[in-house]
Amino acid sequence: MYHDLPSTASFWSFLFTIDQDLAEKTRKQGCPCGGRLHCANYPRQPRGDADQLPKQQRIRLSFCCDRDGCRKRVTPPSVRFLGRKVFLAAAVILISAMRQGPTPRRLRELSKHFNVDRRTIARWQVFWRDHFPRTSFWKVARARLEPVVKIASLPYSLLDAFRQPRAPCECEGRPTGEGDHDTSGDASPHHPPVYKDWERLLRFLAPITITGGLKIAVS
Repeated sequence: MYHDLPSTASFWSFLFTIDQDLAEKTRKQGCPCGGRLHCANYPRQPRGDADQLPKQQRIRLSFCCDRDGCRKRVTPPSVRFLGRKVFLAAAVILISAMRQGPTPRRLRELSKHFNVDRRTIARWQVFWRDHFPRTSFWKVARARLEPVVKIASLPYSLLDAFRQPRAPCECEGRPTGEGDHDTSGDASPHHPPVYKDWERLLRFLAPITITGGLKIAVS
């Protein structure tokens, strides 16, 4: 799984379909105030194989409450965007993992392919090593992973945990931490197995892509 990231347009369209599903679930839940949610998508200019994304998919699916006095923006979880990071989530995870993996040559190839410099990769490493393990999400979610994910080797160890055929099943799509977004779902059997691996991992991480998803846990 961590050796290859599908770089075809069909893979990114596959992830976009998942985002649409997550968005629809969020819309049906409505605003916390009780109002209805109306479409309020906004453009993104992603990097990291973004040339494969059709122009109409370079958006962050989002909503706005229709109730006067609220008008709150509600943005659903995503399997394509890792919060406010410019690079696509799958690229951030893979390149960060290869920084710790056994193939430095492959890391150089990926860095060149995605046009990401060493300073950016270093910032991602700090995120995975220092910030992510302290979040409320991770404090709860890590207990459901098998094999045990070593914090010192994140996100490489996280990718390894989601490899087929031993990908974890109990944690698939279950949101943790704040909010009640449903990120569950199954990969289509018509797609290659590697798509399913990435879907399971990205759905698992989807809760951290919303506001408050990366909140640090208070000991």
